Amino acid sequence: MQVGSIMRKVKSRAWKKQRYFRLQDDCATIWYKSKKAGNAHSTCKLRWLWKPPLISISDVEAVREGHQSEVLLSIADEFPPDRCFTLVFRGRRGNLDLVAESAEEAQSWVKGMRKLIENLENMNERERLDQWISDWFKKADKNGDGRMNFKEVQDLLKMMNVDMNEHHALRLFTMADKSQSGTLEDDEFVLFYKMLTQREEVLRIFQDYSSDGQTLSCRDLEEFLREGQLKQDHVQQHSMELIEQYEPSDTAKMRQAMTIDGFQMYLLSPEGSIFNPAMLEQHQDMSQPLSHYFISSSHNTYLMGDQIRGHSSVEAYIRALKRGCRCVEVDCWDGPNGEPIVYHGHTFTSKILFKDVVTVVGNYSFKTSQYPVILSIENHCSVEQQRTMAQHLTRILGDKLLRNALEGKGSDLPSPEDLKGKILLKGKKIGGLERSLDGVVEDSLAAEVSDEDDAAEIEEENLHNDSIRRKPKKSKQGLSKELSDCVVYCKSVHFNSFKHSRIHSKFYEISSFAESKAKKHMKDAGAEFVHHNARQLTRIYPNGIRTDSSNFNPQEMWSAGCQIVALNFQTAGMEMDLNDGLFTQNGCCGYVLKPAFMRSVEKRFDPEHPEIRDGYRPVTLTIKVISGQQLPKVNLKEGSIVDPLVRVEIHGVPKDQARQETRHIDNNGFNPMWHETLTFTIHVPELALVRFVVEDYDKTTKNDFIGQYTLPFSCLQQGYRHIHLLSKDGTSIPPSSLFVHIRIKEGT
Repeated sequence: MQVGSIMRKVKSRAWKKQRYFRLQDDCATIWYKSKKAGNAHSTCKLRWLWKPPLISISDVEAVREGHQSEVLLSIADEFPPDRCFTLVFRGRRGNLDLVAESAEEAQSWVKGMRKLIENLENMNERERLDQWISDWFKKADKNGDGRMNFKEVQDLLKMMNVDMNEHHALRLFTMADKSQSGTLEDDEFVLFYKMLTQREEVLRIFQDYSSDGQTLSCRDLEEFLREGQLKQDHVQQHSMELIEQYEPSDTAKMRQAMTIDGFQMYLLSPEGSIFNPAMLEQHQDMSQPLSHYFISSSHNTYLMGDQIRGHSSVEAYIRALKRGCRCVEVDCWDGPNGEPIVYHGHTFTSKILFKDVVTVVGNYSFKTSQYPVILSIENHCSVEQQRTMAQHLTRILGDKLLRNALEGKGSDLPSPEDLKGKILLKGKKIGGLERSLDGVVEDSLAAEVSDEDDAAEIEEENLHNDSIRRKPKKSKQGLSKELSDCVVYCKSVHFNSFKHSRIHSKFYEISSFAESKAKKHMKDAGAEFVHHNARQLTRIYPNGIRTDSSNFNPQEMWSAGCQIVALNFQTAGMEMDLNDGLFTQNGCCGYVLKPAFMRSVEKRFDPEHPEIRDGYRPVTLTIKVISGQQLPKVNLKEGSIVDPLVRVEIHGVPKDQARQETRHIDNNGFNPMWHETLTFTIHVPELALVRFVVEDYDKTTKNDFIGQYTLPFSCLQQGYRHIHLLSKDGTSIPPSSLFVHIRIKEGT
């Protein structure tokens, strides 16, 4: 890899171009040169055009071997699978498909990339910091001589979001230049970096608890854990464990003490994070009925872009499933040659084969989570092609497809634990679990084959806005027995009323609502909606007018106990931040147990009136926003430095919705200090999510997004905590963070 290889970069069957890839000496970056023919005077010589680094290893999530992408599948007849591989990037960045000159060369890159990714993932905090320092040194060392002069230092400070006057910068430079050579070498640069990044606020806390001003003894650390971190249990044992795990000095370890370096390493570690590490593990009861869980769900999963002209791709299913999504949607239409296709009907979105979608779902459903996947079918196919769909489902999925009801589950939905490794079909069904009908249902059921009709939804909303347009007719199709038999516990039915459901609905029936209809039900009968969702599954999907693939706020639907809240996973923003925040807990398995008061069919909970319930105990959340560290630049204009502010948002029942902001700090994205306290009263902490947003203040235009972090209130750790910020795509942006103090008090 460090020698370099010529490989084909493939974007489509028609676009295959040679590129020269080489791993840089830092083993953290791959760059390429594009090969182009020279001009007429070059006499058949090849010239290489330099391009900036293409790939950071930290941006690569996985490496797939063979024809495991749509692009590589399209050229499968040209290149054998053992020469092909795909680099899958974090977030929403497109894949990189490559074809090596030989199978041996492909294997070298596949194994090498996987090893590099593994090494990065296994780095501890100190190693990550060393890597980060090394990266900055290379950025600053413009001429590549392994030294950094003062001009390069000044450029570095601007790159690092630091607005420092020349006199102070020169003073730090001179102090670090131990060799008095007028330049900084490796060790001197590390010293310069340490002086630059000295955390005064952390040092102050350290000294407040240190008996001798130099170290924290076990007793000092115990006091810090009790008073600073608000911990009460096993603090003596915990203090010794912290010293053993985070203290870099062997001398201090022998004395059972912690230095400032060890203290800072602890605060920056996962244990010092705002997200309680115990909640990241799968810890919830998974043996309750499916209706008792919030389920991570995707809308029109096949789309990579908007709802009108967006690209349809099996890659979208892979990405959703690997993010822990447990309910994916498939819009099925008649295709050529008797093969059903998937696309957003009556639009210009591209089309993919239904059987390819099923293959991907079969291959990727259980890589992130073993708990069941629901395949939500929006069926627009003829009876003949429905039979083909059923054949593909049974042949490709095999035993993974749930075909029969589980024994002993005659009156309630099975649990995620019962259904481990199973794929459930959601769709129309002839009859119920109690009996099976023969033949094909004709027009009596035909009008309800599809329980979602975006065209009608758009029409309904346009009419509401006094826009005159002819309402499209629903197509009437029969339902094949073969496809019907694939549906067991998720029979799609039309919703009439909560009273009708209480009397007539079966536990295995599920209704779908557009967001606007769901909101109306919440407003008119919130407690009834919650009660309905204690026994039956409900799916909420975006209004049809969201043609840009924007999302609604899922928290509103979770507050009513709706389990399957389907979002456009391809669209970044606050809504997906909330979804990611909720489902990060419990092992990212895609299922989160609802609070007890939302699971009971005997009791009533009204999200509009949360105080009317047993066990009502509001809490006060106090957040002291202390400082920020190494915030990324959002404006790449030379000399531009961010003016950061922090906004804290509470998302929950209507009474809990709140937001507060700090002031902005002028020209400092490197180590801004706020020391501001924000206080919130939360009435239903079990449903609340807390979102931290950092923005670049602009008094004339909308603030620019810098980073965010969202987590359930129930997963907060009290005390001094770091918040490791995420990008708009939800990927980490190390070492950017916030430093806060969290305190939770029962009562108001």
